[in-house]
Amino acid sequence: MTIDDLINLLNQLSPTIRIIMSLIFLVIIAIVYKVFSRSISSTTKRLELDPHIENSLRLILRVVAILVGITILFTLYELPTEWFVGTSALVGAAIGFGSSQTINNIVAGFYVIINRPFKVKDYVKIGDVEGQVEEISINYTKLYTPSFNILEVPNVQVITNKILNCTHEGFIKYTFSLTFTHAVSNENIIKKCIEPAIEEFHGKYMDKQLRKPEYYFETTSNFGRSFKFRIFIPKGDAKTLYTLQPELSNMIINRWDIEKKT
Repeated sequence: MTIDDLINLLNQLSPTIRIIMSLIFLVIIAIVYKVFSRSISSTTKRLELDPHIENSLRLILRVVAILVGITILFTLYELPTEWFVGTSALVGAAIGFGSSQTINNIVAGFYVIINRPFKVKDYVKIGDVEGQVEEISINYTKLYTPSFNILEVPNVQVITNKILNCTHEGFIKYTFSLTFTHAVSNENIIKKCIEPAIEEFHGKYMDKQLRKPEYYFETTSNFGRSFKFRIFIPKGDAKTLYTLQPELSNMIINRWDIEKKT
């Protein structure tokens, strides 16, 4: 059967039949998408591929499924070239007033995937938000945040903000600061608060860390002295980070509360 024969056959279909065929084709596309999506997941896990590769393959599959669906619908309803010309002004207005953000997000999404400022399962800080990257879609980058929720950040905001990638060498290097008043000397803060807390913390959670936590003197002011702390958690284990970081802070602060009273 030639293309002309197929077009002639479509011309003979009633609107009801076309609607039914459209639904059938869309259901088939959805089923095929699910099958391939699961196949991608199982294959990447079996081959132990980087989660970013799985995310990229899923994105390509999603785009292909959308294009196939649009092509089938256009073929069934025989949308002519004149249709695009006649509605170009309307489409342009829609893009200008209602869809510009979506278009920008799509372009930004491809930029993020190609340029790779971060990958899936990296821990990042984007502007004033932070979290573990769970998915990079066409429109949004999904972060698993310290509040144990998923935050969808528009890709436009991703590329227009400063990005700090805290994931290096296969683990999260997370840094935070604590400030102490001048009521206790630096030596006592270090010897009686910081170092004992780190030793206790490391001994208690050794199996959940890759390295012993580190500390550095950061700065001093009229209000107190700040120390910077860094803990090392396996990549992709943000839930452990969100549990252990407050625990270490609490161990240090509890010793500080006792020390400043003596």
